[in-house]
Amino acid sequence: RDEQGCIIGVVGIGQDITARLAQENEYTKLIDTANAPIFGVDTQGKVNVWNQCAMQLVGYSSEDVMGKHLVQEFITDEYKAAVQSVLDQALCGEETANFEFPLITKGGVRLYVLLNATTRRNDRGNIIGMVGIGQDITGRLAQEREYSRLINTANAPIFGVDTQGRVNV
Repeated sequence: RDEQGCIIGVVGIGQDITARLAQENEYTKLIDTANAPIFGVDTQGKVNVWNQCAMQLVGYSSEDVMGKHLVQEFITDEYKAAVQSVLDQALCGEETANFEFPLITKGGVRLYVLLNATTRRNDRGNIIGMVGIGQDITGRLAQEREYSRLINTANAPIFGVDTQGRVNV
């Protein structure tokens, strides 16, 4: 401003963020191409990260899920409260590992997912959401049920022995 208080110019301060943007792009690419389903929600529970593996697993595209409430729109009724609790804990800074829950695919197939939920923070340390990394355990659970069924219906005695010679099954 001049002596009369009139604006005579502008002062600006800039910062080169090229490296930071390149790193963010690299992280985005890593998440998107990971071979595990990865999704994220904001502090309102709305989806803001949905990688290719999540899309392939459940059949919903990024366009189908982005901005929609994860629990209310994509979790089965009997697990809504439990999944919401895991999300709420992550949004309070408490992470959860190995949480098992079902998902219904776009085609109506019931899958089981093992989830690790991690708090997301911004560069100032404020919680901005959570990210979940999952694993489809549907096949493993089916194998475990079949194994149990075979043991329970066998016409001959079945038992297991540990390395010390003790019966354990």
